[in-house]
Amino acid sequence: MKKVITFLYLMLAATLVFAQSESNDFMRSTGKIYVVVAVIVVVFLGIIFFLIRLDRKLTKLEEQIKEND
Repeated sequence: MKKVITFLYLMLAATLVFAQSESNDFMRSTGKIYVVVAVIVVVFLGIIFFLIRLDRKLTKLEEQIKEND
């Protein structure tokens, strides 16, 4: 869980660094950059949630296979 939190923190820090660059003035001035950042964060959170859920299911299946052997 600490790895996930660290990953999210680094992603947020990287996003803030890119959001402050001058090449994003158009997106920032129109307020669209926040929508883009929000969508990216939601997508990454969805992927992380999916991977955690998948890992738990695989762990249960592995335990069932070990019990049957």
